[in-house]
Amino acid sequence: MMNDPKEAENESHGLIDKISGLGQAIIGEIESLAGVITADPLAQAEGEYNVEVGTIREELEDDLEKDSDKEDPAGGSW
Repeated sequence: MMNDPKEAENESHGLIDKISGLGQAIIGEIESLAGVITADPLAQAEGEYNVEVGTIREELEDDLEKDSDKEDPAGGSW
């Protein structure tokens, strides 16, 4: 049970970030397909870009989570 509002805020914020990275990738896929269907190369390219950005965001978020779990070698916190 979480009584600390800061803990609840941090936990929900992490979930929102993950959803936004995944959401950007999904929207990019849809935009890319729409560009193919309408023969609009600019929309297709923008969709592919959004897929890449969404994928990179997810990878960075995972890496940051892994790094935050490690103990600081100097014994302090960032």
